[in-house]
Amino acid sequence: MAHLFPPMHDEPPPEFIAFVADRLAGLREEAARLSGGDRYSDALAIDVLTDLAVHWRRLRWEGWLRGHDVTGPYLAHRMEERTKQWREEQIYPVEVTVGPSAEALDWYRPSPAAAAETEEAPSRAVAVTVAQRLADLLPTTVRDEVGVVAEAEIAWVHAYRRYVWWRYTRAGIGVVLLFGYLVHFMSAASSAA
Repeated sequence: MAHLFPPMHDEPPPEFIAFVADRLAGLREEAARLSGGDRYSDALAIDVLTDLAVHWRRLRWEGWLRGHDVTGPYLAHRMEERTKQWREEQIYPVEVTVGPSAEALDWYRPSPAAAAETEEAPSRAVAVTVAQRLADLLPTTVRDEVGVVAEAEIAWVHAYRRYVWWRYTRAGIGVVLLFGYLVHFMSAASSAA
């Protein structure tokens, strides 16, 4: 069946993944700043990315027609709207800090007692296997972009589900309207006869 607009794919395009890779760190920082902490920032960031994924094709087309990028301003607009919606849903007022507090920066520093204990601990002889000796010679298997791809995939899957439900909703409304038209047409035809 031919489509006026091609249907949304269930896998994100490489351009979307690249866009998420460029903007994810800043998006998370902004979400943490606007939500008052890191506890809610991941959910807020994924909601904003899902909103972007829903409109990705339209935004890319609009950017191509206008000759400049419109996805960045749309992302900032959705962050504002999602933050406003999130704040309205909160039971208690949200405390927003401008910068990290001293307590927030201490979570990764060891306590002075723990630092002194590790310095004074005697070194133990550790059995080293052949694989551990060869590990330094092999390239690393840690992939930094895996987290970005996972975030992009999650946002795209949420957007695809929303797209599918909108298709079902539009088809259902179309069937109801067609049925109503047929009932109206049949009742008008039977009363004329």
